[in-house]
Amino acid sequence: MGQITIELFTTLDLVGQAPGGPDEDPEGFDFGGWQAPLFSEIGGAQVADAYAGTDALLLGRRTYDIFAGYWPHQQGGADDGFASLFNRIPKYVASRGRPDLSWDHSALLDADDLVGDIRALRERHQQITVVGSLNLVQTLLREKLFDRLDLWIHPIVLGVGKKVFDGGAVPTSLRLLAPPVSDPVGTVHVRYGPLDGVPATGDMTDRG
Repeated sequence: MGQITIELFTTLDLVGQAPGGPDEDPEGFDFGGWQAPLFSEIGGAQVADAYAGTDALLLGRRTYDIFAGYWPHQQGGADDGFASLFNRIPKYVASRGRPDLSWDHSALLDADDLVGDIRALRERHQQITVVGSLNLVQTLLREKLFDRLDLWIHPIVLGVGKKVFDGGAVPTSLRLLAPPVSDPVGTVHVRYGPLDGVPATGDMTDRG
């Protein structure tokens, strides 16, 4: 069975909205592109490593539209590695609408049985990567339908914007899969995997 990995860039207050550019969410959000001033080569290498083995992308409608408008035009440039990967592998889109799927190897998932369709993808792919797509992420968190959660936590607080854990999470225990790593600008990369069961509780006064 394949694995589903969620890759997210967040702020310290876990806002994951519009990290890449000012035009991603131009209405009601003034901080589009907040990640760019904090980019480092170390962080870029971490991201490249995180995509190793990816053989399918799972995207929400808005993230898909952004990617489809960008990556087909980047081959041969500075981002050729990502462009070649993203253009070559299947892209699965979660949407209740009818997005333009003209980007090669794109397919629309069944909105009426989204969870079932995503579970079926695990039988066809080894490494399914989810990028951004916060609405979709809420579903994956709620259903505990993920195997790895990668967060790049950047040293800024926005106070506004859509958050990673924004109404879609259920009580879940996680385990750290690798030691956290920081880069020179203070961004911390953490990698977690889910555990069975719900978080345990206790009483600090019971400590011996």
